[in-house]
Formats: sequence, structure tokens, C-alpha cells
Amino acid sequence: MSFDSLIDRLTDDLTPVRRRRPWVDMLTVAAIALAELALLFALGFAHISLHRMMTEPTLWWRLASLGLISLLSGALAIRSFDPAYSPKGGLRWLALIVVICLTFGLLMGGLPGGLASIAVRLDWTSGVECAYKMALLSVPPLIGLALLGRRGAPTDLRRTPLLIGLAAAAWGAFAFVFACPFTDPLYIAVWYSVGCGIVVVLARLILPRIARW
Repeated sequence: MSFDSLIDRLTDDLTPVRRRRPWVDMLTVAAIALAELALLFALGFAHISLHRMMTEPTLWWRLASLGLISLLSGALAIRSFDPAYSPKGGLRWLALIVVICLTFGLLMGGLPGGLASIAVRLDWTSGVECAYKMALLSVPPLIGLALLGRRGAPTDLRRTPLLIGLAAAAWGAFAFVFACPFTDPLYIAVWYSVGCGIVVVLARLILPRIARW
């Protein structure tokens, strides 16, 4: 078999690939996220005392932190769909930002006064419910990013799913802020981390198995 005929056989079933535009992917994910947030308000899931909570510093800490993490991790995830880009360095900086945001919030709440005080402040029955709701709210952006990833060609099968999971989890927590009645920074730091952590771990474990990357 000649070299030219071999090339012809290998390329017979190939079709042109549309050039990717990262800004289009970002607008698509943003549309999904904003539609979910609008639906949350339209269905009346927002907290009844949201206007009063707007005066609470912890509300703005959550919105600023989660919004920033969601935006940065989503942008890094979309960039990682390009096979020439490695998200390794960006993920390190993102981890540092997460630690800074959590530390800032914990300092707002002050040091806990013993194990009994911690148990009361954490309120584990409500915390588990909060983590579950955050995970549910993370599903739409998670699916959107995963589908966009299938259209791309990410080469880092460990970090890209982590970024997708973190972006979706941070947005799910961001949306949940408007329905969450709790303002204790310790409660927020622990249970929001649990909810986001579950989504990130599941994304890391599941996405590489179902996506054709």
C-alpha cells in the first residue's frame, strides 16, 4: 500500500471542525446560569427576608467570593478545552483564591467557643440539606460545561473535570445564597465547602468516564 493511499484511507471519514470561540462558550454557560437564577426567583425560592439580609456583610462575602471563583474556574475550564492550553498554573492560583476567601469569612465570624458551640453553630441537619440543594443547583452549569468540553479537545483529563466541577459548584452555591437563611460564617464556610466539594469530586470521577475527551 502506498503512503498516499494510506493517508486517503485515514482521512476519508474526516469532516471539517468548526473553529472554537471561547467567548461563545462563556456566553452559553452564562446564559444557562442566569436562566437558572431567574427561575429560582420566579418560583419564589428566594429567602423572604432577602432585603434585610442585604445589609449583612456575610451575604456580600459569599456573593463576591463565589462569583469570583465561579467566573475564574469557568474561564479556565473553557480555556482548557483547547488542547494547547494547560490549566495547571491557573488551578494553583485558583486554589489560593479559595483559601483566601474561606479564611476571610472565618475571620469575620471570630473563633468558636468550644466543641459545644461549634456543634450548635454548624447545625448539621440544616447543613446537610443546604449542601444537597447546592449540589442540585450545580447540575445545569455542570451539564453545560461538560457538553462544551465534548466539543473541544482537552488533554488534561484530571484538571479539566476539576475546573468544570468547581465552576458549577461555585455557581450552585452562589445561586443558593439568595435562598439560604443562615449568616454564620462558620456554618457557611463548612457546609458550602461540603456542598461544593461533593460536586467537584463527582465531576472529577464521572466526567472522564462519560466524555469523549
